[in-house]
Amino acid sequence: MAGLAKSIRVVTRQAALLRSYSTRPASFALQKWQKSQNDLLHQQNSYLTSNQRHVLPLVRSYSAKPPLSLKLITDRVLLVLQLYDKIEPTKLKLESHFINDLGLDSLDHVEVIMAMEDEFGFEIPDSDAEKLLRPADIVRYVADKEDVYA
Repeated sequence: MAGLAKSIRVVTRQAALLRSYSTRPASFALQKWQKSQNDLLHQQNSYLTSNQRHVLPLVRSYSAKPPLSLKLITDRVLLVLQLYDKIEPTKLKLESHFINDLGLDSLDHVEVIMAMEDEFGFEIPDSDAEKLLRPADIVRYVADKEDVYA
């Protein structure tokens, strides 16, 4: 039994010794790798700073909006209205009145107008918004605003 205890003691000492020796090369390798990465990063930064005098001219590029047609405007208006949760898509037509036919109140009407502003990317003044009571009115207003006549 004493021999077993002695051999266990020897093995544990050797394991501790082995652990200390095995971590040294790993930590040395890690330090060396970090140093090489830092050197590489420093080289890249010095390359960037040395070439800063080579500046490209700034060029501004514009993109045009896709061309609108009455059909496209109508489809977009109806899609926005169909996605509005207080409007039943089955009742929705171009000539449906928002308040009388679809049962919306004035706050819902304001939300519909705001959704149209977001969809088409321009603001609708309150004086004009009061007159837009049907989807057809909105289509005509957007077409006039975007100069679409056909």
